[in-house]
Amino acid sequence: MSAEILKNVRKNLAAIQPYTPGKPMADVKREFGLTDVVKLASNENPLGPSKKAQEAIAAALTELNRYPDGGAVDLKAKLAAKFDVATTEVLVGNGSDDCIKLISETFLNEGDEVVMATPSFSQYWFGTQLMAGKPVMVELTPKTFEYDMDAMLGAITAQTKIVYLCSPNNPTGTYITEEQMAHFMKSVPKHVLVIIDEAYHEYVEASDYANGIDYLKAGHNVIVLRTFSKLFALAGLRVGYAIGPAAVLAEINRVREPFNVNMLGQVGAIAAIDDVEHIEASRRLNRAGFEQLQAGLARLGYDVVPSQTNFLLFDTGRNDKELFEELLRVGVIVRSGTALGCPGYLRVSIGTEAENEAFLTAFARIATR
Repeated sequence: MSAEILKNVRKNLAAIQPYTPGKPMADVKREFGLTDVVKLASNENPLGPSKKAQEAIAAALTELNRYPDGGAVDLKAKLAAKFDVATTEVLVGNGSDDCIKLISETFLNEGDEVVMATPSFSQYWFGTQLMAGKPVMVELTPKTFEYDMDAMLGAITAQTKIVYLCSPNNPTGTYITEEQMAHFMKSVPKHVLVIIDEAYHEYVEASDYANGIDYLKAGHNVIVLRTFSKLFALAGLRVGYAIGPAAVLAEINRVREPFNVNMLGQVGAIAAIDDVEHIEASRRLNRAGFEQLQAGLARLGYDVVPSQTNFLLFDTGRNDKELFEELLRVGVIVRSGTALGCPGYLRVSIGTEAENEAFLTAFARIATR
């Protein structure tokens, strides 16, 4: 690239660091000479994808010479029927990350403010910086990692275009209650677009959890983000979606690439929606795994942050980066809290019973040295 072109790169891009995902299993095997590795870093469903989704994907393999449906018509119709919304109120993306980036590209100009909690999902910050916007960070409450909705409201100004609410929140697992959300929605200014990221919605068990789609149907200026990467176990196919006002989504569609969701992802997602047996089995496995990890860590003297997701976060009281590296050396991949904005903490995805036990055994050995 010529020096002249580089000079034209926006200054804000210099502050952007590429997203760092959970370390791949192949890298850990190669780096440490291991044959067995447990990955509990990326909040993946250890049960694997629905058999119905696998069958639908296999049946579509002979059509790979064709472009996918650029409008994801069948998938949008399926989602619209499931949530009782119009198809014009559904937008499908290459993972919910794609939806976040599209929202930024559509609505943000240089200097526009975007209010978001911290620690939370880094892609909100990324999308804002990408468009030379101004991220306005609001701290979650210490230790409990709950949203301070009054502080979120207080951070909104005339320059605020978007507010991001992640519930349940990544990387903490905490959620926004119906009472908190009702208070926020009653007070948020009309010029602000509220994005409610519900990537872990299907795992929620709390009876007072605020469902973002209810607020959309009540007429609020809301977009709800969800995904097939978590409970539906299609992370490798990258399918996410947004449900929001038709007029707002129509504007986002102007900047969306024409074939942004692949064919296999579309047919797999359609089949996965209806596989009730897989959905319930995934929830049961997750609940059992959470209780196993929580009890195991309690025996070692650690308390976990209450979670409505398929991961848990806990305070190690030590240098989390060192613990992360020591776990890597014995073939257990988790996430360093420092990398997620929670220094001293580790985030552990819920795996199978054997995977959870492998983590607990390795951590007990390391933490008691």
